[in-house]
Amino acid sequence: MTRDEPREEEVKAAAPRPDLSTESGQLAFIQVLNDRLPTKRLIAQGLLRNERGEVLLCELVYKSAWDLPGGVVDPGESPATCVHREVTEELGLDLPVGSLAAVNWLPPYRGWDDALLLLFDLGTVDTALMERAVLQPREIRAVHWVAPDDLADHVAPYTVEMIRQVATPGPTRYLENSQDR
Repeated sequence: MTRDEPREEEVKAAAPRPDLSTESGQLAFIQVLNDRLPTKRLIAQGLLRNERGEVLLCELVYKSAWDLPGGVVDPGESPATCVHREVTEELGLDLPVGSLAAVNWLPPYRGWDDALLLLFDLGTVDTALMERAVLQPREIRAVHWVAPDDLADHVAPYTVEMIRQVATPGPTRYLENSQDR
């Protein structure tokens, strides 16, 4: 770029404003906002317990730490729908998605940008339920019932703390890096 060429931000500033009185202008303005406003990854997971108080963890094929069932919310998808979809696709189970247990802001972690994690209660089920599970082999190697005291041996530190935070029933918790704000 030579000194005579305008900088990118100068070109954007000089672009005509969309006509907000028309539908096409409103859509163009929304596109400008979508292009310029920050985006944040949204993760939705479910907390499923058995009658012994153990937590269901998924042993994933693509990372070393085990994790709660769930995943990244697709564009236009609600977080609760995401949890239901992920549990159905990856475990072959049709579980009701209960109330929101926690909203957890996660700082950048292992190369990922920051994210919001929404944790939903999937209830308490009989341990034998997992005998009916049909695991998606490209995602899930195995599932395990893990006692709360043993979680740290298998999951990321923020997951251990988040589960600890929601161990006692109560209102939805707002957490930052799995800690009360």
